[in-house]
Amino acid sequence: MSESINLKAVDRVEILTLQDNIIDMVAQDNSALVQRAMPLVGLEVKKSILAEHGFSSLITVTAGDTSRSMLFDFGFSEHGAAFNADALGADLTRVEEMALSHGHLDHVGGMRALVEKTGKKDIPLVLHPKAFRSPRFLKISDEFKVFFPAFTRSKAAAAGAAVVDTDKPYAMLDHAVAFLGQIPRITDFEQGAPNLFCEIDGKEQPDPFDDDSAIIFNVRDKGLVVVSGCAHSGIVNTVAHARKISGVQKVMAIMGGFHLAGLDEEKVVKPTIDALKAFKPTYIIPTHCTGRMAVQRIEKEMPANFLLNMSGTRLTFSA
Repeated sequence: MSESINLKAVDRVEILTLQDNIIDMVAQDNSALVQRAMPLVGLEVKKSILAEHGFSSLITVTAGDTSRSMLFDFGFSEHGAAFNADALGADLTRVEEMALSHGHLDHVGGMRALVEKTGKKDIPLVLHPKAFRSPRFLKISDEFKVFFPAFTRSKAAAAGAAVVDTDKPYAMLDHAVAFLGQIPRITDFEQGAPNLFCEIDGKEQPDPFDDDSAIIFNVRDKGLVVVSGCAHSGIVNTVAHARKISGVQKVMAIMGGFHLAGLDEEKVVKPTIDALKAFKPTYIIPTHCTGRMAVQRIEKEMPANFLLNMSGTRLTFSA
């Protein structure tokens, strides 16, 4: 699981969030780094931006005069991320490849609609083979289980994706991006989601989330940009694996769902934040499933590094 990968240095990584859990249309904090959504038709505000419990992003990476684009995750509903793409004027026809963080509905639900907007068929979709594991469910008690819709190879194919499954690090966009593959668990405080279960060989057990992965970029002289979906394997484990396989120790940005909602403040959230601080990232951007209390604590403890993400936000990390 510790194979190295050649990750090219790039000049700019632009992440346009097509779906996240919150939206604030009156945020007034635009800068060269952060651009908030303002969906205009002419000079009139004609649309809002949809927020859902899910994550999706259109990412454009630039090296020299060449820019290339990919999709990472697809949001919850069939229409949400696609609606936002239209409202934001996002050009999905430039998408060349796609990656999936893991096989949960809030990351695959909008796949078909987004792929349709690319105007292409058989776009490579990089994922871990266990992303197709089923059944998966939220276990309230032995008698009460809430099941997640299955994500299948046939659904991916029907959406227009050509599946590339790998549990190893995998280069994308000619080594401008790396999919991390399976992430080793090295911390003792990141224990996944204790109430999420699955069946393996007909036996119920806590979901090991071996399919949980992330993507990384190397911004020239600034370091890694790490983007997770839910970080069920642990955001600290994720960043540690990113540094190991890339050989790049400097961290520019850690972005994504950290899945800290409802977890013990002292046993899980505090050591996670302490470990994130130790990476010395320039920016920390908790999204989606991180949880309100954890986001507030991260902002309080890392105020100089903290960025608030939301649906429609464009973040630009430049060399």
